Amino acid sequence: MRRRIWLCLALVLGMSAQAASPEPYAFGVLNQRSLQATAAYWNPILNYVTARSGVPLELHIGRTANETTDRVVAGKLDFAFTNHLFSPKRDQLGWRVLARHDTPGIRGQVVVLDQSPVKSLHALTDKPVAFANPYAVVGYYVPMDRLLRAGVKVVPVFAGNQEAAMGQLMSGEVAAAGVNDRMMADFARRHGLKYRILSESEPYFDLAVMASPRVSAADSEKVRQAFINMARDPEGQRVLQGAAQSLGLLNVLGFVAADDRDYNNYRHFFKRTLVPINE
Repeated sequence: MRRRIWLCLALVLGMSAQAASPEPYAFGVLNQRSLQATAAYWNPILNYVTARSGVPLELHIGRTANETTDRVVAGKLDFAFTNHLFSPKRDQLGWRVLARHDTPGIRGQVVVLDQSPVKSLHALTDKPVAFANPYAVVGYYVPMDRLLRAGVKVVPVFAGNQEAAMGQLMSGEVAAAGVNDRMMADFARRHGLKYRILSESEPYFDLAVMASPRVSAADSEKVRQAFINMARDPEGQRVLQGAAQSLGLLNVLGFVAADDRDYNNYRHFFKRTLVPINE
């Protein structure tokens, strides 16, 4: 009888503990690579941040970058790793920058294959040019703005993510691609691809870890600290190294603290761009 009572009590306590567990926050990551590659990179990082911060995070990725961004705008995500929230309307949503990758920045480029007969932007007139998606800042807006300012009209081909656009360039499906310089360099190294740069922009800080306004300041700060302390923690460094290896990256990227001011040149760009803004 006593054994039955203890068993029932244990079950009740287990159920109570389960019921008391907080729901994980939905952490969206902008699609720059395939879903499988994105998950392989980010799941270990989010597991680490969850353990160190005590704030449960769960990876959420849409099928495309557009879908992931639409989920953010619709209020379906709590945290995001993105640079799609600095256009005029999205900037009003109130998302806060917490951290960013520890890099000097990324540049928008228009690139062609090394053996391409195209030698200038003007030679791309009326030709197909691959871009990640119509929301991509460095992978669409910035290179397209450069083309428009040069008076060059091209046929945009949206591949879905950065690496898919680079794949279309590599296969010869398009004459050129609008790309993020860092991702292009990584892709080219892995695939032994030689390419030429026709145009390159000023640097923009890389994607930001951002928090929805509905996430408390306390939870946001815990997540921020866990991210920025990763590279200084032996376990965090191991996780970052494993994440980099999953993508074949030479450099291990940690995170540094950031705030909204770091992304003012995005806002300035959107005020003057010639590209119609998709919001």
